[in-house]
Amino acid sequence: MSTFLYRLGRTAFGRPWLFIGGWVAVLAAVVGGVAINGVSVSSEMKIEGTEAQTVLDRVADELPEASGGQASVVFTVPVGERLDTPERLAVISGTVSNVYDLEKVVNPLDAALGGAGQGPAGTPHEDAPVDPQAGSDQQAPPYQPLVVDGAPVPGVLVSSDGQVALFQFQFTVASTSLTDDDVSSVVEVVERAEQGTGMTVLPSDSLKALEIPVGIGEVIGLAVAALVLVLTLGSLIAAGLPLVTALVGIGIGVGGAYALSNVVEMNSATPVLGLMVGLAVGIDYALFVVNRQRRLILDQGLAAQEAAGRAVGTAGSAVFFAGLTVLIALTALTVIGIAVLSTMALVAASTVALAVLIALSLLPALLGLVGERICSDRARARRHAQAKTESHGVADQWVKGVIRYRWPVIAGVAVILVVMAVPAASMNLGIPSGATANQDTAARQSYEAVSRSFGEGFNNPLLVTAEPTDTASNLTPELTAKLMDEFQARDDIVLAAPVGINEAGDLAVFSIIPTSGPDDEATSDLVKSLREPDHPIARDNQVQLGVTGFTAIRIDMSDKIASVLPFYLGIIIVLSVLILMLVFRSVVVPIKATAGFLLSILATFGATTAVFQWGWLSGLFGVDTGGPLMSFMPIIVTGILYGLAMDYEVFLVSSMREAHIHGEAARPSVVHGFDQASRVVVAAAIIMVAVFSGFIFSHDIMIKQIGFALAAGILIDAFIVRLTLVPALMAVFDERAWWLPRWLDRLLPDLDIEGDKLLTRLIQQAGATDRQDIKIPG
Repeated sequence: MSTFLYRLGRTAFGRPWLFIGGWVAVLAAVVGGVAINGVSVSSEMKIEGTEAQTVLDRVADELPEASGGQASVVFTVPVGERLDTPERLAVISGTVSNVYDLEKVVNPLDAALGGAGQGPAGTPHEDAPVDPQAGSDQQAPPYQPLVVDGAPVPGVLVSSDGQVALFQFQFTVASTSLTDDDVSSVVEVVERAEQGTGMTVLPSDSLKALEIPVGIGEVIGLAVAALVLVLTLGSLIAAGLPLVTALVGIGIGVGGAYALSNVVEMNSATPVLGLMVGLAVGIDYALFVVNRQRRLILDQGLAAQEAAGRAVGTAGSAVFFAGLTVLIALTALTVIGIAVLSTMALVAASTVALAVLIALSLLPALLGLVGERICSDRARARRHAQAKTESHGVADQWVKGVIRYRWPVIAGVAVILVVMAVPAASMNLGIPSGATANQDTAARQSYEAVSRSFGEGFNNPLLVTAEPTDTASNLTPELTAKLMDEFQARDDIVLAAPVGINEAGDLAVFSIIPTSGPDDEATSDLVKSLREPDHPIARDNQVQLGVTGFTAIRIDMSDKIASVLPFYLGIIIVLSVLILMLVFRSVVVPIKATAGFLLSILATFGATTAVFQWGWLSGLFGVDTGGPLMSFMPIIVTGILYGLAMDYEVFLVSSMREAHIHGEAARPSVVHGFDQASRVVVAAAIIMVAVFSGFIFSHDIMIKQIGFALAAGILIDAFIVRLTLVPALMAVFDERAWWLPRWLDRLLPDLDIEGDKLLTRLIQQAGATDRQDIKIPG
């Protein structure tokens, strides 16, 4: 491995324009693909294999008008005023009519939903007035249809105090098929109702325009990364190379994702996840190679080309296998069987693969253009002076202290991480909604207005289907009415309304408004209760009930991900242990690395739960309301963090192994390897934390949570586990850390990560008699 990469590095250095031209051509092709195909992303997430998605697909086939995305708009007036003035009623009625006239909005006056006479989300039409005795408590509900000129306005309810009106409507297509223009056209129509009327219009969270969740925070993170590179490498030229290569990598990776977005259904967060991961690993991988080349030049006085070849051969080997662990962790997400998650994982994995390839080919080509200027005369003189003083730096003192007090260090790290992990025991998974949006947003204000005036259940209705258990039977109007009455009679349902019946008469769809909110446990219990085959309503009426809708999808998504997480962890742990065993030729090191990661990830989930769910220090991160963690967050963060944690393990411990292979005893090799690698690992960790932290201030709550979890996870894993716990454990295991059964040693191929075979070959070519003459530093 190291010999092949050595030749690749020297070739790229010597013929830079060939490699640069190739990568520029790839980038140009991607840019052209985006220009030709355009960009198409969605905020919707389909979870195949769940009951909610199966029911929704069935409704889409039989009653496509009933399966379209739902949305709502709230009209409010200041305290002491009312909506039912002639001027305001006329504006609301006209606004509703204009929305219904839009191309992709269902017009209840024209739509034929099986003669149901009902609007979306259970809102009554003029021929289906609300029963004044409806509701579980048999009291008049605190709302009624909005009446204009003696007729109810289709799809609109008004609160009893006349201060809030709720307009609920339905699109003709699923939310995944809506474009920015579709959403914006609705928002533009309803917001015109504010002009000169004194009303406030609050679109729901489902009418939030799709935006690329990237902003000034990411720019600041990149600026911090640039500063760390300058301080680490001591040169603007050297610091600029990792930034350039990282930007090329994400340009190709993220650009490629956007170019394919018209072919592959893609969530709006998918390319951003690729950007986040690709930028961090792209900078770090290039940093490791450039740092190694500079040290070879400064420590041994090698020519830039030779140093570049050896850097790619040794540090590049570590980059290759570090990247391989990240790829394994990400691509393993595809076995879960959730398409949107698989797409996210593959896009992120592609940016990691590009980062590795670019670090091994484009980077040495750029080093060829820079030549000897990669190290200034001042840097060479400073390094020479430091070699004479033989001063011991902070890293040397730190690792010797950790080794000396290894048992207290191990116990202290374990206690800290276990305490940090405590909040994870109460982690609640879900889908962020208007209830968890910041208080100054229209989505949050709309949610609260609906909850106060109508009840929390109106924010996210359930869609319930009924099908006869006897395939020869049909759903009669009498049976449909009886089902609706029985739904309505339940204490946990506020309102039930028929949406439609298919042409065959064997599928009825109802809109159900729960008494509880979408994130409440009571709503989850209602969904699970209605799905039971022996539910009294299903049993007594000989029908099979199905439940879908936003709330049901959230419940199913959380349950499915929770069930597959242990399986996923098992896959990546087994595969990565095998990879690390190949790299380190040790049994102890891979097991130790994995155990350390488990502590890291639990502490990370604990910190994320404390901030985003409990609200601790949430104001520092732009969050003013606690809520559930995004269902996808734990499994995505686990995959990414496992790969990145193994990156630091590879770079740090491979340096220790390199020193050990070249003759040092176990504990001195830990000190020597730590001294050589810790500075660049610290710099790489700070860069990753800076990059991920930039995404914390995104307006997208999913990106915000993932950014925080990754930043916190890198801080915990790099500084507490890899730079503290690892040297302590290596000292405890001593020579046993490198133990490998002889039979296994014979079976495993020698990948030569440390470059020992490369070193031997170079010695033979140079005719050297002492291996130390051509030493490759750890």
